[in-house]
Amino acid sequence: MIDFHNHVLPNVDDGSKSLKMSLNMLKSAAAQGITDVINTVHYFHPKVKDGEITLNNILEKTGLLQNEIDKHSIPIKIHCGSEIFFRPNLVELKNDPLATFFHGKYMLIEFDLFQIPSTYKQELFNLKMEGITPIIAHPERYQAIHRNINIIPNLLEAGCIIQLDAGSLLGHFGSKVKLIADRIIKNRWCQIIGSDSHNDRRRNFCLNAAIDLINNRIDPKQLVIENPRKVLNGEEILVDVHYEEIKEKQGIIYQIKSKMGLK
Repeated sequence: MIDFHNHVLPNVDDGSKSLKMSLNMLKSAAAQGITDVINTVHYFHPKVKDGEITLNNILEKTGLLQNEIDKHSIPIKIHCGSEIFFRPNLVELKNDPLATFFHGKYMLIEFDLFQIPSTYKQELFNLKMEGITPIIAHPERYQAIHRNINIIPNLLEAGCIIQLDAGSLLGHFGSKVKLIADRIIKNRWCQIIGSDSHNDRRRNFCLNAAIDLINNRIDPKQLVIENPRKVLNGEEILVDVHYEEIKEKQGIIYQIKSKMGLK
């Protein structure tokens, strides 16, 4: 398996706080059958000092971590990537190798959990016009999605890729997020699942547990092997979107459930 979204590189963002923690996390990942880890360091995040998030610095730290991985005989290869916090003029990052997985084809984007700016459609469209496919990180955790789940298929129709957090399926972020995550899987709106691991405790690698949970509903191979590999290789991920827009009916309870995707 390939874990597409995590923060295992030590001492660069809000993820792993030490080499020891990173190695503990990676041992757990290997025990789950994960062979490749795409570290997605927070980039342009308001809580992270971007002065330390430079291409050379991340490449150097990734190389040092890989040396330690090999020294400890952990059968994992680590790859460089980033998670871009939504900002104006995202298209300005089109030539930034760290922002676009070193081939200029994909960009992993996260939004503020509490609000999605009204400009997001135009920003994502601008990326698509430059040949960059936006990958939307953990939309199931955004309050705007809780209010209107139809945003997700609209994103897919606009050419975006949806990445779900494994922990969301396991209930790590609460029952509401889990319900939305389940709906996304049921409707086959998800193309990639990642652990979004940050430490060796509650937010560790958890792909295996999430896959076990959904294995009887969907073939997980595309979500944790094939599509993450396509991102690494700069290959196109095909998305087939079929859905019926959730309609509101009279009754406040029905409207609330509909907007949460529970009807």
